[in-house]
Amino acid sequence: MFTGIIEAVGQIKQVEQRDRGVRLTVASDALDFSDVAIGDSIAANGVCLTVTALAGKAYTVDVSQETLNCTVGLDAPGEVNLEKAMRMSDRLGGHLVSGHVDGVGEVVKFEPAGESHLLQIRAPRELARYIAAKGSMTVNGVSLTVNGICDGVFSINLIPHTLEATTLKHLKPGSRVNLEVDMLARYVDRLLHPEQH
Repeated sequence: MFTGIIEAVGQIKQVEQRDRGVRLTVASDALDFSDVAIGDSIAANGVCLTVTALAGKAYTVDVSQETLNCTVGLDAPGEVNLEKAMRMSDRLGGHLVSGHVDGVGEVVKFEPAGESHLLQIRAPRELARYIAAKGSMTVNGVSLTVNGICDGVFSINLIPHTLEATTLKHLKPGSRVNLEVDMLARYVDRLLHPEQH
């Protein structure tokens, strides 16, 4: 489990093609590796991945083809948002995040709004039912509060700190992003509509 509070921005340094996926080498000077062991989970852009090797300020993960089919940003070198799995004693500064991406959205607007930025994202139709104003949404691993939603497009206000501490500052219209809806919304929907699942 994760909180959606990004600990560091890392860099995918190497992408090695495998039979059924890729092997990534991810490096970060800012992430604290002192308590990371092989087998631990680190989320990269909101995707929970298992550490298979450690070397100084870098680690290796294997990403299956299924995960690559359901996400964006893990198949080429570039920046990624990183968060180590939470401990049960940690503060929950964001919301409960599983690291299992529900779908890929598309940025339709990203523009300054005073000192902040307005971000609007079109969610896949099957996810829009889980998005509510003042509810939580994870975008590329970042826990964010939804300002509103209309016709499948939800709006978020990004404060300067969030832009500075994450890769979201690089978004632009047309960018594709990993989305994870609030898990509580999914469970409530399952209870209310068991015949649809």
